[in-house]
Amino acid sequence: MSQVLITESPTPATPEESPQPPRASLLHAVLARPEIGALIAAVAIFIFFFAVAPPFRNLASLSNVLYQSATLGIVAAGVALLMIGGEFDLSAGVSATTAALTASMFSYQLGINLWVGAIVALAVALVIGFVNGYLVVRTGIPSFLVTLSTFFILQGLNLGVTKMVTGTVATVDISSMDGFSSLQAVFAAGLTVGGVTISITVLWWAFFVALATWILLRTKVGNWIFAVGGNAASARAVGVPVARVKIGLFMGVSFLAWFYGMHTLYGYNTVQSGQGVGNEFLYIIAAVVGGTLLTGGYGSAIGAAIGAFIFGMTTQGIVYAGWDPNWFKAFLGVMLLLAVLVNLYVKKLSSTRK
Repeated sequence: MSQVLITESPTPATPEESPQPPRASLLHAVLARPEIGALIAAVAIFIFFFAVAPPFRNLASLSNVLYQSATLGIVAAGVALLMIGGEFDLSAGVSATTAALTASMFSYQLGINLWVGAIVALAVALVIGFVNGYLVVRTGIPSFLVTLSTFFILQGLNLGVTKMVTGTVATVDISSMDGFSSLQAVFAAGLTVGGVTISITVLWWAFFVALATWILLRTKVGNWIFAVGGNAASARAVGVPVARVKIGLFMGVSFLAWFYGMHTLYGYNTVQSGQGVGNEFLYIIAAVVGGTLLTGGYGSAIGAAIGAFIFGMTTQGIVYAGWDPNWFKAFLGVMLLLAVLVNLYVKKLSSTRK
């Protein structure tokens, strides 16, 4: 009699028994965000000035804080992306003044609509950004040195050309020229909400930060920016257009510098040719305080916005508290050093914690 050999197949694993990939803890996910350190600092600074400076508690005061933050944060958003891409731009501060001077003098001297001057100024700003980026990628000279040279060139041109054309170190009042009202509405209008006037610059700041964040986190270009800043040689080896990315980032900073220059011009009707010097360091500080590493490949536009907000709170908070504003520079230095240390620690902790 033959026997039938029956073999039992292994019971398939139930869904509950299937191996699951390890999940990162909530703390790990939070620490992985580059802006977490700046967010904690912003909350602490806000509580501090809320407690020691009674005027800081008013909505009108908060509006002033947001305005101060926006004037720094608009360009800082572009600078943050550039730094994530591994480069610096020390000409961003004077580039904004160059744009404003160009727009004003071009239209005034030719007697044409101010919109034409604004468009010409935009073209000039984009050329500055392109030249900075092109020189960096073609020569291999560090962007620190290239843009430092651009800084001195533009600073000299701003002063020399303005004095040659106008006879002074400032442009004339252009508030009566064609196109001024519409340009002011775009770049420097005030919106009243609940009895409090909010500058449209604050809304533009929020828009640019949101746009930069979307580019970084939701687009292929954002992946390229992180890759280029992390290791340009490796990025190039896998097909990332390193040169185009870097040039585009420099031009992005120049565009935002132009935008801020237009706000300055149409907010005050005239521009001093010596303005903007030193602002380039504030943009970098805002980005670094917000979690962007000086070595590139790590950071966020939201972090730069928080860094700018810290700047705005501090500048106004010191005034509201009745303290000597001369201490502000010392605070900036301490804040920058602490931010670098905290950012390095948080990044190391987030990469090692399971």
